[in-house]
Amino acid sequence: MNINATLFAQLIVFFGLVWFTMKFVWPPIAKALDERADKIAEGLAAAERGKSDFEQAEKKVAELLAEGRNQVAEMVANAEKRAAQIVEEAKEQASAEAARITAQAKADVEQETNRAREALREQVASLAVKGAESILRSEVNAEKHAQMLSTLKQEL
Repeated sequence: MNINATLFAQLIVFFGLVWFTMKFVWPPIAKALDERADKIAEGLAAAERGKSDFEQAEKKVAELLAEGRNQVAEMVANAEKRAAQIVEEAKEQASAEAARITAQAKADVEQETNRAREALREQVASLAVKGAESILRSEVNAEKHAQMLSTLKQEL
Protein backbone atom coordinates (compact mmCIF):
# COMPACT_ATOMS: atom_id res chain seq x y z
CA MET A 1 0.00 0.00 0.00
CA ASN A 2 1.04 3.28 -0.81
CA ILE A 3 1.08 6.08 1.70
CA ASN A 4 -0.59 8.42 -0.73
CA ALA A 5 -3.59 6.17 -1.28
CA THR A 6 -4.01 5.73 2.45
CA LEU A 7 -3.71 9.45 3.03
CA PHE A 8 -6.17 10.09 0.24
CA ALA A 9 -8.65 7.55 1.69
CA GLN A 10 -8.29 9.04 5.14
CA LEU A 11 -8.92 12.50 3.70
CA ILE A 12 -12.11 11.30 2.03
CA VAL A 13 -13.29 9.64 5.25
CA PHE A 14 -12.39 12.76 7.23
CA PHE A 15 -14.30 15.07 4.88
CA GLY A 16 -17.20 12.63 4.89
CA LEU A 17 -17.22 12.69 8.68
CA VAL A 18 -17.01 16.50 8.72
CA TRP A 19 -19.86 16.72 6.20
CA PHE A 20 -21.98 14.20 8.18
CA THR A 21 -21.24 16.05 11.43
CA MET A 22 -22.07 19.44 9.86
CA LYS A 23 -25.26 18.13 8.27
CA PHE A 24 -26.75 15.89 10.95
CA VAL A 25 -24.96 16.33 14.30
CA TRP A 26 -24.04 20.01 14.48
CA PRO A 27 -27.54 21.58 13.88
CA PRO A 28 -29.28 19.79 16.83
CA ILE A 29 -26.34 20.62 19.11
CA ALA A 30 -26.36 24.27 17.98
CA LYS A 31 -30.14 24.39 18.36
CA ALA A 32 -29.90 22.95 21.90
CA LEU A 33 -27.15 25.44 22.78
CA ASP A 34 -29.23 28.34 21.40
CA GLU A 35 -32.30 27.22 23.34
CA ARG A 36 -30.24 26.90 26.50
CA ALA A 37 -28.77 30.41 25.97
CA ASP A 38 -32.31 31.78 25.44
CA LYS A 39 -33.53 30.12 28.64
CA ILE A 40 -30.60 31.52 30.57
CA ALA A 41 -31.24 35.00 29.14
CA GLU A 42 -34.93 34.74 30.05
CA GLY A 43 -34.00 33.63 33.55
CA LEU A 44 -31.64 36.57 33.98
CA ALA A 45 -34.26 39.00 32.65
CA ALA A 46 -36.86 37.52 35.01
CA ALA A 47 -34.41 37.87 37.89
CA GLU A 48 -33.86 41.53 37.00
CA ARG A 49 -37.63 42.12 36.77
CA GLY A 50 -38.09 40.37 40.09
CA LYS A 51 -35.39 42.48 41.66
CA SER A 52 -36.91 45.73 40.37
CA ASP A 53 -40.39 44.57 41.45
CA PHE A 54 -39.01 43.76 44.88
CA GLU A 55 -37.40 47.19 45.16
CA GLN A 56 -40.67 48.86 44.11
CA ALA A 57 -42.57 46.75 46.62
CA GLU A 58 -40.12 47.75 49.35
CA LYS A 59 -40.58 51.42 48.44
CA LYS A 60 -44.36 51.03 48.49
CA VAL A 61 -44.23 49.26 51.85
CA ALA A 62 -42.04 52.04 53.24
CA GLU A 63 -44.49 54.66 51.94
CA LEU A 64 -47.46 52.78 53.40
CA LEU A 65 -45.69 52.46 56.74
CA ALA A 66 -44.89 56.18 56.76
CA GLU A 67 -48.49 56.98 55.83
CA GLY A 68 -49.75 54.65 58.56
CA ARG A 69 -47.47 56.28 61.12
CA ASN A 70 -48.70 59.71 60.06
CA GLN A 71 -52.31 58.59 60.37
CA VAL A 72 -51.66 57.11 63.81
CA ALA A 73 -49.92 60.31 64.92
CA GLU A 74 -52.85 62.34 63.59
CA MET A 75 -55.34 60.09 65.38
CA VAL A 76 -53.41 60.40 68.63
CA ALA A 77 -53.28 64.19 68.25
CA ASN A 78 -57.03 64.29 67.56
CA ALA A 79 -57.68 62.07 70.58
CA GLU A 80 -55.56 64.34 72.76
CA LYS A 81 -57.42 67.40 71.47
CA ARG A 82 -60.76 65.70 72.11
CA ALA A 83 -59.66 64.70 75.61
CA ALA A 84 -58.59 68.28 76.34
CA GLN A 85 -61.90 69.51 74.96
CA ILE A 86 -63.85 67.05 77.11
CA VAL A 87 -61.86 68.12 80.18
CA GLU A 88 -62.52 71.77 79.35
CA GLU A 89 -66.25 71.09 78.90
CA ALA A 90 -66.32 69.21 82.21
CA LYS A 91 -64.60 72.16 83.91
CA GLU A 92 -67.13 74.57 82.41
CA GLN A 93 -70.01 72.36 83.49
CA ALA A 94 -68.53 72.05 86.97
CA SER A 95 -68.10 75.83 87.15
CA ALA A 96 -71.67 76.37 86.01
CA GLU A 97 -72.93 73.79 88.53
CA ALA A 98 -70.85 75.41 91.29
CA ALA A 99 -72.23 78.83 90.39
CA ARG A 100 -75.78 77.44 90.40
CA ILE A 101 -75.24 75.75 93.76
CA THR A 102 -73.68 78.94 95.16
CA ALA A 103 -76.60 81.02 93.92
CA GLN A 104 -79.05 78.51 95.39
CA ALA A 105 -77.17 78.57 98.71
CA LYS A 106 -77.20 82.39 98.73
CA ALA A 107 -80.93 82.36 98.00
CA ASP A 108 -81.45 79.82 100.80
CA VAL A 109 -79.35 81.94 103.18
CA GLU A 110 -81.32 85.04 102.19
CA GLN A 111 -84.58 83.18 102.73
CA GLU A 112 -83.43 81.90 106.13
CA THR A 113 -82.30 85.42 107.04
CA ASN A 114 -85.73 86.77 106.12
CA ARG A 115 -87.43 84.03 108.15
CA ALA A 116 -85.15 84.81 111.12
CA ARG A 117 -86.00 88.53 110.81
CA GLU A 118 -89.69 87.74 110.68
CA ALA A 119 -89.36 85.49 113.72
CA LEU A 120 -87.38 88.21 115.47
CA ARG A 121 -90.01 90.81 114.59
CA GLU A 122 -92.71 88.53 115.95
CA GLN A 123 -90.72 88.08 119.14
CA VAL A 124 -90.11 91.84 119.36
CA ALA A 125 -93.80 92.48 118.82
CA SER A 126 -94.60 89.92 121.48
CA LEU A 127 -92.10 91.55 123.85
CA ALA A 128 -93.56 94.95 123.04
CA VAL A 129 -97.01 93.67 123.82
CA LYS A 130 -95.73 92.12 127.06
CA GLY A 131 -93.91 95.32 127.87
CA ALA A 132 -97.01 97.36 127.20
CA GLU A 133 -99.00 94.93 129.24
CA SER A 134 -96.62 95.22 132.14
CA ILE A 135 -96.64 99.01 131.83
CA LEU A 136 -100.36 99.07 131.85
CA ARG A 137 -100.56 96.76 134.84
CA SER A 138 -98.18 98.82 136.74
CA GLU A 139 -98.81 102.41 137.33
CA VAL A 140 -99.32 104.91 134.65
CA ASN A 141 -96.24 107.09 134.64
CA ALA A 142 -95.14 109.07 131.54
CA GLU A 143 -91.48 109.10 132.42
CA LYS A 144 -91.28 105.36 132.93
CA HIS A 145 -93.20 104.75 129.72
CA ALA A 146 -90.84 106.94 127.71
CA GLN A 147 -87.83 105.27 129.31
CA MET A 148 -89.15 101.78 128.52
CA LEU A 149 -89.92 102.71 124.92
CA SER A 150 -86.43 104.14 124.41
CA THR A 151 -84.95 100.93 125.85
CA LEU A 152 -87.08 98.86 123.45
CA LYS A 153 -85.95 101.02 120.52
CA GLN A 154 -82.34 100.42 121.39
CA GLU A 155 -82.94 96.66 121.59
CA LEU A 156 -84.54 96.59 118.17
